[in-house]
Amino acid sequence: MTQTETAPQSQATSHSSHPTAWKWYDYFTFNVDHKVIGIQYLVTSFMFYLIGGLMAVAMRAELYTPDSDLLDPNLYNAFLTNHGTIMIFFWVVPAAIGGFGNYLIPLMIGARDMAFPKLNAIAFWLVPPAGALLLGSFFFGGAQSGWTSYPPLSLITANTAQSMWILSIILVGTSSILGSVNFIITIFKMRVPSMRWDQMPLFCWAILATSILALFSTPVLAAGLTLLLFDINFGTSFFRPESGGNVVVYQHLFWFYSHPAVYLMILPIFGIMSEVVPVHARKPIFGYKAIAYSSLAICIVGLFVWVHHMFTSGTPPWMRMFFTISTLIVAVPTGVKIFSWVATLWRGKIRYTSAMLFAIGLLGMFVLGGLSGVTLGTAPFDIHVHDTYYIVAHFHYVLFGGSVFGIYAGLYHWFPKITGRMYNETWGQVHFVLTFIGANLTFLPMHQLGLQGMPRRVAMYDPQFTAINQLCTFGAILLGFSVVPFAINMVWSWMYGPKVGDNPWDALTLEWTTSSPPEIENWEVLPVLTHGPYAYGMNGRNGKQLNPSAPTSGEPVVEAK
Repeated sequence: MTQTETAPQSQATSHSSHPTAWKWYDYFTFNVDHKVIGIQYLVTSFMFYLIGGLMAVAMRAELYTPDSDLLDPNLYNAFLTNHGTIMIFFWVVPAAIGGFGNYLIPLMIGARDMAFPKLNAIAFWLVPPAGALLLGSFFFGGAQSGWTSYPPLSLITANTAQSMWILSIILVGTSSILGSVNFIITIFKMRVPSMRWDQMPLFCWAILATSILALFSTPVLAAGLTLLLFDINFGTSFFRPESGGNVVVYQHLFWFYSHPAVYLMILPIFGIMSEVVPVHARKPIFGYKAIAYSSLAICIVGLFVWVHHMFTSGTPPWMRMFFTISTLIVAVPTGVKIFSWVATLWRGKIRYTSAMLFAIGLLGMFVLGGLSGVTLGTAPFDIHVHDTYYIVAHFHYVLFGGSVFGIYAGLYHWFPKITGRMYNETWGQVHFVLTFIGANLTFLPMHQLGLQGMPRRVAMYDPQFTAINQLCTFGAILLGFSVVPFAINMVWSWMYGPKVGDNPWDALTLEWTTSSPPEIENWEVLPVLTHGPYAYGMNGRNGKQLNPSAPTSGEPVVEAK
């Protein structure tokens, strides 16, 4: 084996002739190209993000005063239910897994497409009708029982709208299962022959762990929602307490999926972080194998923590103890990733691009959300703050400060590859500043609201909480405005931005070896790996000499063929 410093070489592989690029209208059709499907996921999910964000701003405007003076309480409950549903099932999950996963996985492993292109397209085209069902439920009052849809509340409020909500989530879940099967088989069977497991980009490891987790957990949610649908419409009594049903069983079925859903949303973001940080710090990733294996550890341990959502549901003491311990254990592999990224940043040649700013912002926001999560994992404290705004604060620091910041980092990082053009860096930095200030102004004060005892999911509250709620409302408005420079920057740059080369970041993973934007089948001839995905600074690469005897993560090489 010898190390070479040339870019990945090529090996001849025949393939059928295709046009070099798709037309704009191809993005509105049943297209089987993984890159088209990835962009379809990203754009569609961003549209839902705007809708869910408008619902959030409307709710925060209602909460500016203690009285119900803007939204009818039923409409407030419908907005609250569908805001949470949209942000999880129609924004973060489709964008992080469907969008980035579909666009990048074949490119990163040297494949021409996903293993099952038509199945991939079907998985995406289940999402728009699911979204239409969800939004259409507002014509029937909208589902009003929260995004968890606990019975008996979900059995007695807006039955038609609740049924549409259930069918919508089952469609999205089916899409997730189809996509997961596709990702697993693609990663296992379609890597270029020269790519070993320990040479695979960490984003691929993250998507692999996410897909395995989705396959285990999603069918359980579908089963629980199907039983709930039968209770609402066909007179069954699975969860009707007055007829012998057990509402706690529903909670177990729901949270067996919905806590792993947190990892479905954050694991791909961890993968994005592992790609963004070494590129913009110009250093090999610290602890490649530790990061890769910690993704699998989160996948496994994440299936055994769901009951910490149910510490107030009559959970026996032995179960509280077990799930307190498992919840604290799952923080360990997450901490491994955090320390590895910080070590990668340490003494790196950091370029403060928009992508890097959002990655660093994610570190701060997610650590704070993780610390509050550790407190919630302990039964005594969780019982004290259960169903208060402390939960809302924690949840949003993890999922907005984590997932949404990570999505933004990925969008800025791969925008030149997707479009062949560069975005405006100044407006990207303005977007980061507005988002960072808005997020902290909105969610940080909610910790105090929760500790003082303000319940969540209420439109009217005790006047003593007015001042803090008004501060949160100002933050939410700023957070809403932060999307404007981003949207304008992306659209304008996609059409008129300066054209860039194939690899403007001097990155080393395979997606940067093809054209920007990539041609339809990615490469004329498939690439051959000649160096690790994070071998920055090796033998003078990128202008930095490393100690040749020092261990470097992601360094394995193969001979150029």
